[in-house]
Amino acid sequence: MTVTINIKDLVKKYADATVIPALSLEIKKGEFFTLLGPSGCGKTTLLRMIAGFNSIEGGTISFNERVINQVEPGKRNIGMVFQNYAIFPHLTVKGNIAFGLENRKIPKEQIAAKVDDILKVVQIEQYKDRMPKNLSGGQQQRVALARAIVIRPDVLLMDEPLSNLDAKLRIDMRNAIKDLQREVGITTVYVTHDQEEAMAVSDRIAVMKSGIIQHLGTPQEIYQRPANVFVATFIGRTNIIEGTLTQVEGRYSLQIGSDYAEPVSNIRVPKPQASLKVQISVRPEEFIMTEDQSGIRATIVHSVFLGQNTHYFVDLESGQRIEITQESKTSQILSPGEVIYLKVKTDKINVYDAAGELNYTGSGQL
Repeated sequence: MTVTINIKDLVKKYADATVIPALSLEIKKGEFFTLLGPSGCGKTTLLRMIAGFNSIEGGTISFNERVINQVEPGKRNIGMVFQNYAIFPHLTVKGNIAFGLENRKIPKEQIAAKVDDILKVVQIEQYKDRMPKNLSGGQQQRVALARAIVIRPDVLLMDEPLSNLDAKLRIDMRNAIKDLQREVGITTVYVTHDQEEAMAVSDRIAVMKSGIIQHLGTPQEIYQRPANVFVATFIGRTNIIEGTLTQVEGRYSLQIGSDYAEPVSNIRVPKPQASLKVQISVRPEEFIMTEDQSGIRATIVHSVFLGQNTHYFVDLESGQRIEITQESKTSQILSPGEVIYLKVKTDKINVYDAAGELNYTGSGQL
């Protein structure tokens, strides 16, 4: 069985400090849902509240229609995977995975069958008689996953489960976790501060800051149309540039610097004005180098060759340093001091109000 998680007006306080103020959220049945944000944003606190490890000072958490505020952690039917694996060093792989089933008084023959089945699912059946000290980090993480899933929980909670692994193994394991979650279909809540990891595994992501959800959406929605400047700068790399949005007869034009203006069609302003100061989010790949001397004038500072792409760091006439990405060419890389001219892909950039809180672009949230 798997469940929908309904969170309504949830409050978490430590003494007089409010960590999470009135948070509401619905996590769908069978969904891979990620809480993403910087350290201290409240994502692990929220996860621990769902698990029952942290008290609730206001609001409710429900699994389907059942309010679980007062339900003990051991009776919530959750599986938990921690950052440090938390597997028992004195038990074999098989013994670790069987532990939760034994606590539930499952008959021994059923335990053996369930353990064998889950060992195959997580692809570590050949290590079933090994002790944890003889396993790699990735193998230990698979044991922790198997132990959490074998009890057939309603909800799987994962708190930074890949942070102790090296870069290549993290990628391998995040793919394995996503494949496993799809196969077993358990409602999963995943906590990470790694935006690339969140983008790779999630059905939906909640980007958090100071206990408040800044943007809730699919990875594509959050990357392409981030709700505010905080989300734009947290998800992927971007350049935030000041500009002016002007309107003449219902048509908008965007001006960057003194010499560059482009018409923009996908703009929605709640209270249209003739001229507005704005912040513009332009990702490195959303710049175009022009062949003629038109556009935004910039000077090459240095470059980083990364095979398929070359990253250039350039100074604008305003003195602002920005990053641009161009497909690498067989010709020589541009040298420091060279002057180039840039235009932007207006269908992809995001335009915000002067405070950076409201997205005026396309499907941005008004």
